[in-house]
Amino acid sequence: MPLARSLSVTSLSGLEEWDEEFDLEDAVLFEIAWEVANKVGGIYTVIQTKARLTSEEWGENYFLVGPYVESNVRTQVELIEPTNPVLKRTIDKMNASGCKYAAQCDEPPHIVAHFHEWLAGLGLVLCRQRQLPVATVFTTHATLLGRYLCAGNVDFYNKLADFNVEKEAGDRQIYHRYCLERAAAHCAHVFTTVSQITAIEAEHLLKRKPDIVTPNGLNVKKFSAVHEFQNLHAQSKNRIQEFVRGHFYGHMDFNLDKCLFLFIAGRYEFSNKGADIFLEALARLNYLLRVNHSDVTVIAFFIMPARTNNFNVETLKGQAVRKQLWDTAQTVKERFGKKLYESLLVGQLPDVSKMLDKEDFTIMKRAIFATQRQCQPPVCTHNMLEDSSDPILNCVRRIGLFNSSSDRVKIIFHPEFLSSTSPLLPMDYEEFVRGCHLGVFPSYYEPWGYTPAECTVMGIPSISTNLSGFGCFMEEHIADPSAYGIYILDRRFRGVDESCNQLTSFLFQFCKQSRRQRIIQRNRTERLSDLLDWRYLGRYYISARHMALAKAFPDTFMYELQEPTSASGFRYPRPASVPPSPALSRHSSPHHSEAEDNDDERYDEDLEAEKDRVNIRQPYTLPFKNNCTSSASGVDAAARKGLNDSPTWKTNQGCWIL
Repeated sequence: MPLARSLSVTSLSGLEEWDEEFDLEDAVLFEIAWEVANKVGGIYTVIQTKARLTSEEWGENYFLVGPYVESNVRTQVELIEPTNPVLKRTIDKMNASGCKYAAQCDEPPHIVAHFHEWLAGLGLVLCRQRQLPVATVFTTHATLLGRYLCAGNVDFYNKLADFNVEKEAGDRQIYHRYCLERAAAHCAHVFTTVSQITAIEAEHLLKRKPDIVTPNGLNVKKFSAVHEFQNLHAQSKNRIQEFVRGHFYGHMDFNLDKCLFLFIAGRYEFSNKGADIFLEALARLNYLLRVNHSDVTVIAFFIMPARTNNFNVETLKGQAVRKQLWDTAQTVKERFGKKLYESLLVGQLPDVSKMLDKEDFTIMKRAIFATQRQCQPPVCTHNMLEDSSDPILNCVRRIGLFNSSSDRVKIIFHPEFLSSTSPLLPMDYEEFVRGCHLGVFPSYYEPWGYTPAECTVMGIPSISTNLSGFGCFMEEHIADPSAYGIYILDRRFRGVDESCNQLTSFLFQFCKQSRRQRIIQRNRTERLSDLLDWRYLGRYYISARHMALAKAFPDTFMYELQEPTSASGFRYPRPASVPPSPALSRHSSPHHSEAEDNDDERYDEDLEAEKDRVNIRQPYTLPFKNNCTSSASGVDAAARKGLNDSPTWKTNQGCWIL
């Protein structure tokens, strides 16, 4: 089944120029989703990060509608009185009558209702069934049946055209939900999805071809100097190293300076997210590192929430031992410093043999004795409720990676989302990602893939697949993705064993890179963040809404979608200098040696960055309208406070929690 460019808008060049300007002064946008101020998955990130751009376009006429969850309202919503009298009347009536009625104004505006996923789809179906004057958009971020089928280990993409969708939905007892999703897709004026691969899936399972592909973006924070995000990487890496020192106490027989941190994160879908193939590749990588006598140690983190009852006692003990050793070292250092100070005061060079007395040696011996460990460092940081049936732990038992001294690959399974308040690994997710060297996401089913996108924005290389929306998007817009730290694993046209061998090769070649090569690669990866900025990708949502207005109100709005042209001007070429790994020619690559500061190497960061900037247009700037200025400025102020880092849903962004 070919992955053809069959949609009207598929790449950044598909939307040529934005000369047409819609008059939105008498139009209102409602965006409805179950994840408005209610974090469940990636849709929360889509809506929350896109709110700023949408507010700039619609101003005070933009409203977000989601479920009222008391705990979320307390922490994420800033309650203020609405300034619009019609809106105030509406909310008052809805509060008084349980959301049964809505106030109407004398001259009703043109309404656009954008529904996300089947959970919100019922409202769309009722709007069309009651023939309400509303332009509707429906976005599916992943088809319900597709997720269930992939979880069942079927040959999904090769048999996509052969599924009896009604029977498959009925067998999985999701027929009612499937019908709701399919009805919403067919009733909507405009049907969109987040990637090309999901568009093909939706066409076969929901029986409607999407009108537009709307890729997911992020609010990209650009640093004034290139070295700033590299410094952040070093700081976060040091914090991860502190955790590793405690976790592996008594077995620290490897050099942390030659240690690479890999991670996989997301929902605990063992096969869909590719945890199975990642573990198998780690076992093969361990063999390659051992037979090649490599001094590199790989520590792979699995950040996937599962059912637990508490932290592992041995893991907590490790962090306590590390802290005790640190306190002991500080005590001895202070005693040593005081004696050194007294010796220098009297004008004498210190007698080194007398600087440490018996008490100092006793303290240090006690500390060393406390680090003795009879067992291996634990694989899992928590006590699992279903240890014997857990897929990751069972796979670890099968491949035999138990963090022994002879293993060059260590595994740490953290079955809980990261938090800066954790007593074990006190880091939030963004800080943790910045401290790692490589994100590994060999997903079999990934409609978009926010995790590799977040890695890219933070300058961290990642491994994705050609079955993920992110991977397909990057393949389309980058001539040589691996040169920019975006490794695309082929899971579509290769068997599982072949894909596993390819992933092992990616990991092994990454381990062979020198420190300087990794720094250069991180610089290149970070430069790709422009491709994922909502300032670029937000235009797809704008196009979808304009198309819906033109279909619902043809007498007032008119919109003609341009057919896509070539992607020239948006396709990053392969860099001319350093290759991505030592596997290729080293004619211009840094030498794989400890002398990594050779100034004779042919690499000019500023020149290469300037060439890359030529390959992408400037961000699209929305025209501000008088009635939107105050709202947009409020959103900008919220963004400066850290809208993307610490989300707060405000009514000046038009949030409407039901």
